[in-house]
Amino acid sequence: LYRERRPAAEKRARATEMLRLVGIPDASHRLDDYPHQFSGGMRQRICIAMALMMNPALLIADEPTTALDVTLEAQVIHLIRELRKRFECSILFVSHNLGLIAELCDEVVVMYAGEVVETGGVHDIFHRAAHPYTRALLECDPAREVTRSRHLPVIPGDLPDLHRRPAGCVFTPRCGLATDVCSERQPASFEVSAAATGRSSVAPASEGSGGRGATSSRSDAASGPGAAALERPVAEVDGPEAMKGALEDPHRQSPDAPGATADSGGSHDTPLLDVSGLCVRFRVMGVLRARLRRVRNPFVDAVLDASLTLKRGETIGLVGESGSGKTTLGRAIVGLVKARSGHARFEGKDVLGLPPAEFKPLRRDMAMMFQDPVGSLSPRRTLKSLITEPFEIHGSDGRAIDDEADRLCEMVRLPRNFLMRYPHELSGGQARRVGVARALALNPKLIIADEPTAGLDVSVQGEILNLMSELQAEHGLAYLIISHNLPVVRHICDRLAIMYLGRLVERGDCETIFERPAHPYTEALVRGVPQPDPDKRRTLLSIAGEVPSVTNRPAGCEFHPRCKYATRRCKAERPEETTLPDGRIVTCHYPLGD
Repeated sequence: LYRERRPAAEKRARATEMLRLVGIPDASHRLDDYPHQFSGGMRQRICIAMALMMNPALLIADEPTTALDVTLEAQVIHLIRELRKRFECSILFVSHNLGLIAELCDEVVVMYAGEVVETGGVHDIFHRAAHPYTRALLECDPAREVTRSRHLPVIPGDLPDLHRRPAGCVFTPRCGLATDVCSERQPASFEVSAAATGRSSVAPASEGSGGRGATSSRSDAASGPGAAALERPVAEVDGPEAMKGALEDPHRQSPDAPGATADSGGSHDTPLLDVSGLCVRFRVMGVLRARLRRVRNPFVDAVLDASLTLKRGETIGLVGESGSGKTTLGRAIVGLVKARSGHARFEGKDVLGLPPAEFKPLRRDMAMMFQDPVGSLSPRRTLKSLITEPFEIHGSDGRAIDDEADRLCEMVRLPRNFLMRYPHELSGGQARRVGVARALALNPKLIIADEPTAGLDVSVQGEILNLMSELQAEHGLAYLIISHNLPVVRHICDRLAIMYLGRLVERGDCETIFERPAHPYTEALVRGVPQPDPDKRRTLLSIAGEVPSVTNRPAGCEFHPRCKYATRRCKAERPEETTLPDGRIVTCHYPLGD
């Protein structure tokens, strides 16, 4: 757009309009800000705005909602829909999020190890998938799991090494339906019988390949392992029992195993972490500039009066829209961001404001997993150097570094030959495992995991979360998980804290909050999760309006401009915290169901 010969004012107006469309508050003013001044979710929105500036005929959207919350996901989907209608734009939507694919797409192409394994209409793929990989992928989606489970289904094994392509089907090592023929020759492509599935699509298959998706070409496989599961519609399959042979996990915990219950190790009365009245403020304008413009308060409050407790062996989920202050709160607890006021007591000792020399010993027991698994690793260091870096900082206490590197690799189930690799040679899931290994190097008591599943497909995110759950059961770890992924949060968290504009508006038992949300904002988040079913597409946004700017907070209840239950009292009076009979704490004048 800026290469076109248009007036500068017109270009700026167009850029401001696009920022508004993708939900950037104060768009006209924030146009002059730099990338580091935006949250990760806001930077993602700006990238979307850049792609839409020229009204393209073809929009290739590669994971456009990876770092976004459910409400912004809905806004982006609606925006893309409007663009498609208005300009007759074609869209190639690349995503791991099965719910968004079901909600937006007309046709679906399923790829595995560089090969297209199945194509078809969105309804056919989600309800009558033919390829074992497609079906296994659908069954791994935690959004399909109605019953809460501490252990998520996964596809066993890893992607094949494409330096040496196998002679047969690339999915054979991970397929519970594979036969000898599958490993001997490449499967052929065929059209699935329209009479059998009600569609006409292309899916790789081989004669006698254990049911590569076509009921008309696998008469000899009708009695093979998992054939009954393959013949059943995906919509009728019930949880991880479906495709059992393909989804088995040798590390699966028994429901009665330690750490598998909701109060996993959290029976201690004394909390491991006790945060009370924590406030974080950032300067947004220099001293001289503020004086010249006569700005009395050149600060922005990113976190206000945040309070929560975390017990040993417990998992708390911290949920909220992009820019709500979740990551800032997590960083303030571990001392990466300076807090303005409040307390953060770790094992009874207030860590805020401690001199570096006194805080360093406590940091051994506190670790953080960062949102970007690859970006948080130095590209100049090998995995061995990265994994053992905590020992360089805090001391090895006489332990052999090589032995520790091997131990950590085994703990996170990474091959030892990976130790000499560099971050760019890893997949997203492997890089995430390196982050887990670094966090666990010094056997901490608390891990703050910032978006531990961002950018991962449903099977890999299940592997990472199962690994974290097993390590929690073994070592009694406590987790503070910051995430936008509500289906995942529901399965792995004991308690939940909902954040809006830097304030915690509701906190309490996770399952209770999902079943009976008390705050209107919580209700909108829970009800706004996209479902992996094209028959359940959302027609309306779960929350109307834009996120207010923290530099210009609304009077009264800060959620009232977007709340469908708001009254005059909400607009004039800020609500105080209320404790409900079930123990939840909610900041609302009129808690839902009260």
